[in-house]
Amino acid sequence: MSARGGSMPPPPNPTAYFPPPRITLPVGLDILRTYSGAFICLEILFGALVWILIAATRVPLPLLQGWVMFVSVTACFLSILFLGVFLFSYTHRIAVDWNQVDFLFHAATFVFYFGAFLLQAATTSLHNYRLPSNVTMLLSDQEYNISIAASIFAFATTICYGCSTALALRRWKL
Repeated sequence: MSARGGSMPPPPNPTAYFPPPRITLPVGLDILRTYSGAFICLEILFGALVWILIAATRVPLPLLQGWVMFVSVTACFLSILFLGVFLFSYTHRIAVDWNQVDFLFHAATFVFYFGAFLLQAATTSLHNYRLPSNVTMLLSDQEYNISIAASIFAFATTICYGCSTALALRRWKL
């Protein structure tokens, strides 16, 4: 009761102010049957291969390959988390526009991975470069071959993130 004798209105329902989640991707195991789910799985696989290949070499240029390693590890874990959100149906519990989140995540990761691919390719191109202090090459033949493989998988991962970005933009702007 208030001081004037009337009853107080009920408190507002906080869930009424949030829009319902907008999502056009299926949840659960059905996401693996879509192109987007397949691309996310390829992003995880190729990103993990980039991570493993960079870790398997002596890092001659820590500034360049450190960034490549950071991007590949971060993108791999975030893609696993993103896929897990859809696999375990958390999209229904978190009220956001999942189509927009999908686009923003993949677009940002595409830009970062494209830069990482360029840095990895630049490191690979320095195979015949000799250090001024001694006569050894910057990359041995084995490290050069591993660096080529890392560059190829970084490019493949970049393409997968680009395709996911295009699919997400199409879903978001429907």
